[in-house]
Amino acid sequence: MARLRRDTHTAYSESAALRLRAAWLYYNQGLTQKDVAEKIGVSRSTVIRMLDEALKRSEVQIWINEGIADCVELAVRLEKAYGLDEAVVVPAANSAEATAKSVGLALGQFLTEAIPDDCTVGVGWGRTLTASLASFRPARRERVKVVSLLGGVVEAHQINPIEYTWQLASQLGAECYLFLAPLLVDSRETKRSLIEKCGLKTLFDLAENMDIAVVSCGDIGPRSSSLSRDFIARHELEELVAAGCVCDTMCNFLDAEGRTIDHPIRDRVMSIDLDTVKKARHIVLVSGGAHRAPAIRATIRRVGCNTLITDEGAALAMLQLAEDAASADLKSD
Repeated sequence: MARLRRDTHTAYSESAALRLRAAWLYYNQGLTQKDVAEKIGVSRSTVIRMLDEALKRSEVQIWINEGIADCVELAVRLEKAYGLDEAVVVPAANSAEATAKSVGLALGQFLTEAIPDDCTVGVGWGRTLTASLASFRPARRERVKVVSLLGGVVEAHQINPIEYTWQLASQLGAECYLFLAPLLVDSRETKRSLIEKCGLKTLFDLAENMDIAVVSCGDIGPRSSSLSRDFIARHELEELVAAGCVCDTMCNFLDAEGRTIDHPIRDRVMSIDLDTVKKARHIVLVSGGAHRAPAIRATIRRVGCNTLITDEGAALAMLQLAEDAASADLKSD
């Protein structure tokens, strides 16, 4: 099924208008590429380029219905097993990058509909959240604030946390509050000084009353693509793993039961505390990949979750973890 998003922009250049007309005729009217070319007066090769460009710009979005029933069944089972208000499960992908993209697209579609007027939205950052921008097409909202929940990086490559928060706020027409500090600092004293003396306290105050918190999580095992692996010293990661860490949630490190690992690094991380995130009226947790199931479970146990957006691989692994935990409880009784 294809749907043309005609409300993507308020005004179009002549070339953009022609591209959208070609996409509308092809996807919605069912014309062939040859018919479209004749109707708008261009060559068939030009139509092909136009259709490809429309897809790249997310002016056209395509859903494939095959296998959706299985995803819906997994979502319902997750909701029951973990006490969620809602689970969204997307088909499994064949790589970590593809998984981040597909889960991120589902997040963008969710947030398009979920953010109302008079709302404070706190957001983390990462590959999956950045991917959500490709499908995030909201109406402009009134009196919305978008707040960064953790610091950033000095040298940004594929992921720029400031850009993610800014673009999200910009598309909503919202006020934007950026966490202008490094993800890690050298000491507890520096952290306290940045918060109290350098203007960051405003972020912490806003975070106390979030309507929606959007967070992701990652593992720190051998297959990890979590943001922490790029910014934390190898010996610190090894110490965290040795202490039982399975999860990185906004650079807060948790064990399998969601308890914060007692390690000095916790005093150097520039992020909103997870106890504050837990107070949000609606928590959206976004992560995918079977190997991240323990991290997702740990995050749910630590901060809770209203809406979980994940993929088939993670969903199946999470259900297995829930069954294993239930069996262990029966044996202990």
